[in-house]
Amino acid sequence: MAVANHHERSSDSMNRHLDSSGKYVRYTAEQVEALERVYAECPKPSSLRRQQLIRECSILANIEPKQIKVWFQNRRCRDKQRKEASRLQSVNRKLSAMNKLLMEENDRLQKQVSQLVCENGYMKQQLTTVVTDASCDSVVTTPQHSLRDANSPAGLLSIAEETLAEFLSKATGTAVDWVQMPGMKPGPDSVGIFAISQRCSGVAARACGLVSLEPMKIAEILKDRPSWFRDCRSLEVFTMFPAGNGGTIELVYMQTYAPTTLAPARDFWTLRYTTSLDNGSFVVCERSLSGSGAGPNAASASQFVRAEMLSSGYLIRPCDGGGSIIHIVDHLNLEAWSVPDVLRPLYESSKVVAQKMTISALRYIRQLAQESNGEVVYGLGRQPAVLRTFSQRLSRGFNDAVNGFGDDGWSTMPCDGAEDIIVAINSTKHLNNISNSLSFLGGVLCAKASMLLQNVPPAVLIRFLREHRSEWADFNVDAYSAATLKAGTFAYPGMRPTRFTGSQIIMPLGHTIEHEEMLEVVRLEGHSLAQEDAYMSRDVHLLQICTGIDENAVGACSELIFAPINEMFPDDAPLVPSGFRVIPVDAKTGDAQDLLTANHRTLDLTSSLEVGPSPENASGNPSSSSSSSRCILTIAFQFPFENNLQDNVAGMACQYVRSVISSVQRVAMAISPSGISPSLGSKLSPGSPEAVTLAQWISQSYTHHLGSELLTIDSLGSNDSVLKLLWDHQDAILCCSLKPQPVFMFANQAGLDMLETTLVALQDITLEKIFDESGRKALCSDFAKLMQQGFACLPSGICVSTMGRHVSYEQAVAWKVLAPSEDNNTLHCLAFSFVNWSFV
Repeated sequence: MAVANHHERSSDSMNRHLDSSGKYVRYTAEQVEALERVYAECPKPSSLRRQQLIRECSILANIEPKQIKVWFQNRRCRDKQRKEASRLQSVNRKLSAMNKLLMEENDRLQKQVSQLVCENGYMKQQLTTVVTDASCDSVVTTPQHSLRDANSPAGLLSIAEETLAEFLSKATGTAVDWVQMPGMKPGPDSVGIFAISQRCSGVAARACGLVSLEPMKIAEILKDRPSWFRDCRSLEVFTMFPAGNGGTIELVYMQTYAPTTLAPARDFWTLRYTTSLDNGSFVVCERSLSGSGAGPNAASASQFVRAEMLSSGYLIRPCDGGGSIIHIVDHLNLEAWSVPDVLRPLYESSKVVAQKMTISALRYIRQLAQESNGEVVYGLGRQPAVLRTFSQRLSRGFNDAVNGFGDDGWSTMPCDGAEDIIVAINSTKHLNNISNSLSFLGGVLCAKASMLLQNVPPAVLIRFLREHRSEWADFNVDAYSAATLKAGTFAYPGMRPTRFTGSQIIMPLGHTIEHEEMLEVVRLEGHSLAQEDAYMSRDVHLLQICTGIDENAVGACSELIFAPINEMFPDDAPLVPSGFRVIPVDAKTGDAQDLLTANHRTLDLTSSLEVGPSPENASGNPSSSSSSSRCILTIAFQFPFENNLQDNVAGMACQYVRSVISSVQRVAMAISPSGISPSLGSKLSPGSPEAVTLAQWISQSYTHHLGSELLTIDSLGSNDSVLKLLWDHQDAILCCSLKPQPVFMFANQAGLDMLETTLVALQDITLEKIFDESGRKALCSDFAKLMQQGFACLPSGICVSTMGRHVSYEQAVAWKVLAPSEDNNTLHCLAFSFVNWSFV
């Protein structure tokens, strides 16, 4: 009886619900079941179908509509609570796994500290006792790999077990002295924990993180290195046999691309061991086999320098509640002795290995995990796998052009008087990125060069080249390349004359989870100059990837790679990529002299790219340049051609690449923080004397005309402080010239942000171009007032940035900027201040 009463009370409480007045209303089981059916079919409260179902259900007829509404509200709240509880449980599981990972990392660091304390004590003992016995050398000597017979399965298994032990000691032990990767602090929003080596043989990087994929799936993805490692040209498994413990041993040959035109590419001949541990973890470890000549296809390998992979790999452990904890170690010896001295820091940098391999691997896995969970949304209805394929094809096509491997059909040809530019040619039948639709072409010609840049941030340079294509590109060349996509319209020379409007529209397709890579379509607007084609569109479309525009990413490579595409943009569109790659090179003490003596074709371009002496160099200290930042810029442009036009296209390609190099030099001088070319004027340098004077005139003229202060200046403030206050002012302040068509000549930081431009490109923007129709009318109506009384206040409105985005502002103030003179003040320019602006 007691049990029955308890069941009755439980059932009764489940059918009692609060109404709008806070009182409990009792529903029968049939009524609750009917309400649940209606809710399951129509969960939305404003659904007309729900009202119809309620009216058709006779069992609900005696319930007031207000009570039914409250029931649905309570039901929806319970659904939200369940979803939130499920989400919090998932977050709690992830945090528990991350906490476990951090505790393990803490234990490893404590072991490392203990080891360092012991080594420190040992060194102190040696210094105080002055032991001369040579036997003590054995204490600090790293044990060498014992020789194994790599030609027998038993010998390979012995090497595999040795590789596994070494890898685990690096992944979770103290075999390598790890330090935190600069600029990659762990936190709630971080992809993982990253570290690089110090004081060890070769270059090494390590990562560990939490991924919501199963261990076997992660291992399968990581073993397919060409899918995520952009520098991997090919990977081939030549031998695979089972190991006695249930694992597998593979002999792998891998070729990688060279990042520049200045040094040969690398290849690896390795043993890869896949097995599982007693604790349920999954391991894939790998190391090089001895012998520089080992491996298949010696003729193909002659184009490469054999590099060494020390024990590396992946440790993947399943987590409670799903997902995996992964440890990644990459340890390489890239044979830096074989590259020019100017490039050597690039091949001796653990940060570069971390960015290219270790971090990229973990990011790629995280990307796939989020895509599988439906957390990533892409544009134009494209599937993530299709967009990833486009990105890989663009990157691979650019790498093929930069490297120009002979077994791909590339051969070099002379370029007229340009020793610094390499011209290579390839026939269509050898090109992987060209489809059968372009089989009528004779081939593709590539003009490429590499140069050294001083004090130019790679991310800033690539961002400028992306946003201001008209500063360096020739629309007719883009149109020429795009014409090859339409069979029957290809011709050179004598293409239809076209005028480029200077406008480009960037349409995003997708990006990676941390926005380190963006895939987009760029539309370049053009109009035909021929009368009969006046109404025909001459727009050019480019598929483009942009990577490495985060200035805080240490050691990251920045790239802008693009290829003309048809406006229909099919999934199998042929791609002929061109672009730029900028790689930071860490300067080391003593490298200044190496730079001057490096015997390579980069020197001709380096000498013309010096953007002015830094203050340290001006003092005459030759080693002071080691503190300056340096980067290597690689340019490669590809041009399809017909057989009978090869020489014409080669001449055009050399001329065009020289023009691009000249434009990049001008941009580099403008954005370099040290040494601005005087010919570029004050509008390119906020710190120049001309800019300081202009800032004073702007502030004084504002006070003269409006009777109030534009800037709050201390009575003891210097002239430089006036410029700093103007530069950091929250309102967008711009100055334009008084030409028949006024163009901008100066803007503060807020003004540049509003127009989405730089000081270099500002001089090409006209005043009327930034206003919409209503803004231009307001300016014209108040222009006479502005010239008569010296200022005018424009109402709120909309202006347009250089990227085509709309910007709203509450008010705009215009005033005349007067230049003091002995007789009278003369009108210098017009200034505008846009108050409380924001992107719409």
